Amino acid sequence: MSFFRTAARLAGVAGWLLGWRPDEFWRSTPAELEGVLRAARGEEAPDAGVDRAELDRLRAAMPD
Repeated sequence: MSFFRTAARLAGVAGWLLGWRPDEFWRSTPAELEGVLRAARGEEAPDAGVDRAELDRLRAAMPD
């Protein structure tokens, strides 16, 4: 499926299920959309997988 068709389908789902307007859909990140859709299904969000040590490592590698 093409990006356009997938995005249009997800925008429709977000509008129907969540009441989002198109601008709300396009301003959201994929992670935000996933989290909201998982919550709507009663699922728990997956573990982000970033612990304190990993965050400190990333900050040291990219200080800006």
